Amino acid sequence: MSEHNIRDIIAPHLQVLFCGINPGQSSAHTGFHFAHPGNRFWKVIHLAGFTHEQLKPEQEQRLLETGCGITMLVERPTVQATELAGDELRDGGSRLQEKVLRYQPRALAVLGKDAFQRAFRQRKVEWGEQPQMLGATRLWVLPNPSGLNRASLEEMAAAYRQLYEGLQLF
Repeated sequence: MSEHNIRDIIAPHLQVLFCGINPGQSSAHTGFHFAHPGNRFWKVIHLAGFTHEQLKPEQEQRLLETGCGITMLVERPTVQATELAGDELRDGGSRLQEKVLRYQPRALAVLGKDAFQRAFRQRKVEWGEQPQMLGATRLWVLPNPSGLNRASLEEMAAAYRQLYEGLQLF
C-alpha cells in the first residue's frame, strides 16, 4: 500500500485537518509531512497564526497541541503531484470523506484547487470556504504550500489566515 512511514497526524474534533495531495520524495524519505526544504507549509501555518512558533517537520506531532492535524489524499509518493492519476485522487477523496466523518474536525483544508476538484468531483471551485459541508465539518480550499506553487509567502499566509480567523468566528 504505502511506500513510506508517514502517518496521519489526527485526533477527534480538531480545529482543522490540513490535507496535502500526496507525499513528495523528501517526505517519503524522512517519514514526515511537508519535509522538502522548499515546502512552505510550516512557515505559512505559523505566519497565519495556527502555531506560536515555526515547527519543523520532525515536530509534526506537536500540531495536535494546537488543534491541527495533517492527512493526505493519496499515499503514493511522487516527485510532483501531477504524476497522480485522476482515479487515485477520486479514491483518495472517498477515503478522506470517510475519515472526516469519523473524526469531525471543525474544518478540512484541502491544499490545492485541482486536488479538491478531483477528490470531491467538483467542476468550479474558488479559493477559501466552500458552500458545501461534510457532516459538521466546513470545507476550505487553500493554496498548496509546495515550492512549485508561484504564490508568494505573503499571499499564502493571508489565505491560511482567513481560515484561522474563520475558525475564531464559528
